[in-house]
Amino acid sequence: MPCDSGIPDYRGPNGVWRRDPEAQQLVTYEYYMGDPEIRRRSWQMRRKNRTLNAEPNAAHRAVAELERAGVPVRVITQNVDGLHQLAGMPARKVLELHGSARSVVCTKCRARGPMEDALARVEAGEPDPPCLECGGILKSATVMFGERLDPEVLGEALAIAKACQVFIAVGTSLQVQPAAGLAGVAADHEARLVIVNAEPTPYDDRADEVIREPIGTSLPQLLRGLAA
Repeated sequence: MPCDSGIPDYRGPNGVWRRDPEAQQLVTYEYYMGDPEIRRRSWQMRRKNRTLNAEPNAAHRAVAELERAGVPVRVITQNVDGLHQLAGMPARKVLELHGSARSVVCTKCRARGPMEDALARVEAGEPDPPCLECGGILKSATVMFGERLDPEVLGEALAIAKACQVFIAVGTSLQVQPAAGLAGVAADHEARLVIVNAEPTPYDDRADEVIREPIGTSLPQLLRGLAA
């Protein structure tokens, strides 16, 4: 879904990691914490990327419209762009498994703040802005490679996957565990599993329906059927 909003994916055929494998170091916790140069490059990468400027697309809006229609919807997302909330989904109904790129967190005192404020400091000449509370290392409030998912968020996601009647996996390779396993959990608990993705996934053979059409058109059509 973020690709339709102008945000490149990571593992797709034209994903960031395939075009520049070394870029993965910029979002790997061990490298980030241990190398000031990596941190400086990481801040420049965030300054230049388009996540904070992205706008919700038709798929995000369709999910929010389904929720407003009275259908009990929960969003479990690996994306860090916050676009579901911008499209109108209540924040309490969005589980961000990999955190949010719209915030920063101190790795020492855990103080949080807006990413925009940190990037303004970078623009003003601080190449590696420290925490204003304790002087610790600031990072994006996203789950970097080498970090574990928040167990409370993951536990809530598992509970939702077990209880749902329909589980729609959208725009994901379903290769990154444990998030990918949620599709299998839902299927194991007799939910209808629908996969909307351009490329094959490891869970296609367990799905009740696999859709290869563009997300921006196919997902709104699918969700309108659920609301009917």
